[in-house]
Amino acid sequence: MASEVSRASSPGPEESSTVTTAVPARLDRLPWSRWHWMIVIGLGTVWILDGLEVTIVGNVAGRIAEDGSGLDITAAQITGVAAALYVAGACSGALFFGWLTDRYGRKRLFMVTLVVYLAATAMTALSFETWWFFLFRFLTGFGIGGEYAAINSAIDELIPSHYRGRVDLIINGSYWLGAIGGSLLSIVMLDTDIFPKDLGWRLSFALGVVLGLVILLVRRHVPESPRWQFIHGRGDEAEELVGAVEKEIEEEKGAPLPPPDREITIHQRKSIGFGLIAKTVFHSYPRRAVLGLSLFIGQAFLYNAITFGFGTILITFFDVPTGSTGYYFAVIAAGNFMGPLLLGKLFDTVGRRIMISSTYLLSGILLFGTAWLFDRGSLTATTMTACWCVVLFFASAGASSAYLTVSEIFPMETRAMAIAFFYALGTAAGGISGPLLFADLTASGVVGDTVLAFQIGAGLMCAAGLVAAFLAVNAERRSLEDIAEPLSTVRPASSADA
Repeated sequence: MASEVSRASSPGPEESSTVTTAVPARLDRLPWSRWHWMIVIGLGTVWILDGLEVTIVGNVAGRIAEDGSGLDITAAQITGVAAALYVAGACSGALFFGWLTDRYGRKRLFMVTLVVYLAATAMTALSFETWWFFLFRFLTGFGIGGEYAAINSAIDELIPSHYRGRVDLIINGSYWLGAIGGSLLSIVMLDTDIFPKDLGWRLSFALGVVLGLVILLVRRHVPESPRWQFIHGRGDEAEELVGAVEKEIEEEKGAPLPPPDREITIHQRKSIGFGLIAKTVFHSYPRRAVLGLSLFIGQAFLYNAITFGFGTILITFFDVPTGSTGYYFAVIAAGNFMGPLLLGKLFDTVGRRIMISSTYLLSGILLFGTAWLFDRGSLTATTMTACWCVVLFFASAGASSAYLTVSEIFPMETRAMAIAFFYALGTAAGGISGPLLFADLTASGVVGDTVLAFQIGAGLMCAAGLVAAFLAVNAERRSLEDIAEPLSTVRPASSADA
């Protein structure tokens, strides 16, 4: 396969000086430590919030649509319009905050985005009119989209290359721990013997705010990315931060760290323009651009279109009571989390290309089989849930690898914007049109319509898997700077897809 080349840019008016640093190599050779666990807990746990948020909405849709809930809204509007607005907000937030993240740093933005998310979620709990609910679903998504860009870029830049794949997958997969919590929480909150119809669903959102405040307290201790610092004229801060981490880890392990094996020389600069970012992504790395877009469209349609309406499927086709859908979704969510947890290490050992393509293809093929069984009338609520567990075991690992892929295959200066762009474009294609289409198909009550939705999701996952088989980058255990050379590097070098 021919290589895609990233060339160092010439110093521009916003660049200050040339520096030589071993910071990337020093970070990559660190053994796993308590400091890394702090990064994982401080940044990764927000995915639990996202899972909690989306699952609660899906499970309480039927209750909010009932008379006496306090809102004049239908279940189709919640799983269709509100879901699409949430995703539209996430796409917008990813692009807006992604640009700010590359310009002003990871730490500033992953604090701001969490605050936006918390405020919007609190306002959702206070909804008194349909338009208010729609508005704050959009703003909640706006904050979550910013989280994706700021956090994925920070995680990949702080986690050693030896562990980057599995950690990234497990963190993104932790979304499903939140989904389990949301499912079980909805069972309690929808029990009218405990809470009135107009209160239980509001408390569900309020509890998400409480969890977010706890995460905010932990996140204060997560540092800025040293990789971002040394490129943006803060080389002394980067050296000081990495030196402190090294000292802490040496004391923890009781042994000195090996010396770094390389240095990098770069032109420091304050910001990167949109023109250079676009040129880098589409001109220097066209195949990687196709790969990122394919992975995101496939997983976005599957998850945003189908899982948003799973509760409606159970109610419509299997007569499952509204208050019991949470039990089924909790089982599915557990299967989703087990995929990244059990398969994550293989992305660092077996390799990215094999694992990404196989998880996408397997989930697509299994989903086609589920659609066939559903069309024949061979499934019950229990067996349908079992089929989905198997499908999503593989699909979840594949979906998480989409975020990993776009966060590591483009130059550091464009990382947050690359994540934001592919998340926004892929999610807009599958995540906005998907819920709107799927809500209509499910609402029809016709088995064939729901089968069609399953088949579309399966087909897109298989197509993405085939793209990955040919275009995925062998990034396992490689430094980010080897996978895609920073634009600010002084001497030109090539970056191959091999």
